[in-house]
Amino acid sequence: MGKRRVPDLYRAPFPLYSIKVDPKTGLVITTGGGGASKTGIKNAVQFLDLQLVGERQYSASLLHSHDTDMRANMNMAVADGVIAVGQDGACCLMSFNHTQKDGGKAAAKNAGNNVQQSSARRRAGKGDKGGQDGAAASGDVPDLKNETAHISVKVLAEVQSDLNPQDPLQKVVRFSPDLSLLLTGGTDGHIRVWEFPSLKKKFDFKAHEGEIEDLDMSPGNKHLVTVGRDFSCSVWTGNQLAMGLKWHETLPEMAEKTYRYLACRFGKVEDQKDALRLYTVQIPHKRERRPPPCYLTKWEGKSFLPMLTAPCGAEVISTLAVSDSGTFLGLGTVTGSVAIYIAFSLQKLYYVQESHGIVVTDLAFLPDLLIKGKSIKGNNETALLSVGVDSRCQVHSVANRRSFPIWLVLFFCGLMVVGVILLLQYMFPGFI
Repeated sequence: MGKRRVPDLYRAPFPLYSIKVDPKTGLVITTGGGGASKTGIKNAVQFLDLQLVGERQYSASLLHSHDTDMRANMNMAVADGVIAVGQDGACCLMSFNHTQKDGGKAAAKNAGNNVQQSSARRRAGKGDKGGQDGAAASGDVPDLKNETAHISVKVLAEVQSDLNPQDPLQKVVRFSPDLSLLLTGGTDGHIRVWEFPSLKKKFDFKAHEGEIEDLDMSPGNKHLVTVGRDFSCSVWTGNQLAMGLKWHETLPEMAEKTYRYLACRFGKVEDQKDALRLYTVQIPHKRERRPPPCYLTKWEGKSFLPMLTAPCGAEVISTLAVSDSGTFLGLGTVTGSVAIYIAFSLQKLYYVQESHGIVVTDLAFLPDLLIKGKSIKGNNETALLSVGVDSRCQVHSVANRRSFPIWLVLFFCGLMVVGVILLLQYMFPGFI
């Protein structure tokens, strides 16, 4: 562990702010841009084809780049062929269609056509822009995928997700686990919930004073957890406040407003079907010459009782991710470092210092997905994608740890017992 170089999987021609992996196709989707300023830095949603090279290495090819004109894409959620993207104070929904030709036959995978647009403002699509739309500086971008793969993107609808009169900005967007709800939070402190795919507004309520930092919904849509810059992490049932979490009570002599919550994520528990955990990240409220550590807290996901709190380094955390199995946690920092933690013990498993040149903006674990009959993770126990403001996309992998068969362990135990008995018989004749 420590400071070492991780090769770039891909480098975009603009800052990257979000990354997701489509669980059905394995497509890697990234978003970002330079914003509304006329600097020549584009704004786009890009689709990458991720390929396993050998047992542990990866390569990526740019399939398509969808231009979003003057609007930077700051955050994103993916659900069944539909992308929800935060653009200023609005949430833009797009459908994407991946067509792959195989032996002269095309197999089209269509999704998102059932999104109704009657309840939201419609925006004209920009048209498909592939090929050189995704090109970056010379030598920085992988070759485009061959002509057999085609991605088309269509703008479906747009909803207003933040009403801050000064500088509206959507900070977070999520789909509920069953994909029936679209949830957003912004700088005005409001949580807005729409039914999906009809986009009929279900809730609009003030959750925090100031900006919403993060949100997540538990399986079954039973509880919504929100994080604000007002030092609070709240649990909601519908639009009714159920409780507020108090992580500082898990540590002695911890002042209440020394730290603030940054992120929250629900996670499964491996081999425990009905178990659920909530993970939160706490960062120091004020910068100090000798920076105090950030903290990870694990909560029981139904009663919301704290289970474990552990420090996770002095670098300020910028983003959190949880693997599909709930086994691993991914952390990115404002200084560009990337770490993987074991969810059970909150112990560090993997760490690369300053892997990115600047803030790590988003992380995504590779799903348990089979491509051509082979796991996309290859011979890795887990693999984590990271993006940053430095325009780089990287993959961080942890190799499968070697284990002995149980029969071999029992065999050696038996040999040890026999050896001890023989030794005692030799040292103490008549022992047996």
